[in-house]
Amino acid sequence: MLKIGAVMFFTSYSMQPVALARALEERGFESLWVPEHTHIPSSRKTQYPAGGPLIRPYYDIMEPFLALTAAAAVTNNLRLGTGIALVAQRDPIITAKAVATLDQISNGRFLFGVGNGWNQDEIENHGTEFKTRHKLARERIEAMKAIWTQEEPEYHGEMVNFDKMKMWPKPIQKPYPPIIVGGAFPYAAKRAIAYGDGWIPRADRLEKGGVGVIIDDFRKMAVEAGRDLATLPITIFRVPDELDRLKFCEEIGIDRVVFTLPAEKEDKLLPILDRWADLQRQMNG
Repeated sequence: MLKIGAVMFFTSYSMQPVALARALEERGFESLWVPEHTHIPSSRKTQYPAGGPLIRPYYDIMEPFLALTAAAAVTNNLRLGTGIALVAQRDPIITAKAVATLDQISNGRFLFGVGNGWNQDEIENHGTEFKTRHKLARERIEAMKAIWTQEEPEYHGEMVNFDKMKMWPKPIQKPYPPIIVGGAFPYAAKRAIAYGDGWIPRADRLEKGGVGVIIDDFRKMAVEAGRDLATLPITIFRVPDELDRLKFCEEIGIDRVVFTLPAEKEDKLLPILDRWADLQRQMNG
């Protein structure tokens, strides 16, 4: 059965995490996802990938782990994901503790969506070199895996290095919450295959090459790398509210689709949720 979730930039002027999480769970949706941007520098070395001016919620977005913790406290079944967390901008020890804590608080409902970022200015403000961010992110993820799974973890890489430590809590999910790698084909897809537990492409980007074609290419690449496809479920973001497209996603074995909500109040969002709830009922027969 195709899982359906929602992603939103929470801001001070949008529907708040507690209210949205409750509304999603009441309507039977599977998951809530929160993106991450720590800030947006006033200098702009990097153009907005979608084209045109950067939309305001990128500047105003709330911290994702805090927003998801609020959502966890008022729900029982809704899965909670970062969509996506910018690992290249995050200390791995602090992030490992945040992930494990949220997984504990939510009773094992956390989904760790990760990505390496596109905004050079933002990334460099965190002391990260833009050109080496992919290598840094991989080492940080490897280091976090060690922290989550070992009694006295240590990690010694080229960019991340620490001796044995004691760090709790450990996540409820074993060996750790799913690490679902976001980004386009083929580069982010390769990263998902190398160290992820799933892949998050965007529907609008898949359309350019043909959704089915790119999904097939991803699966062939995974098999060639020795990965079991059952360990690499695909989550597609920014899926439009069209029944035929949802059915197609289900037919080609997509695990989850996530629709985008604008940073608006209840009066704008609840009709969107009801429209998607109706589509979900149609999908489920």
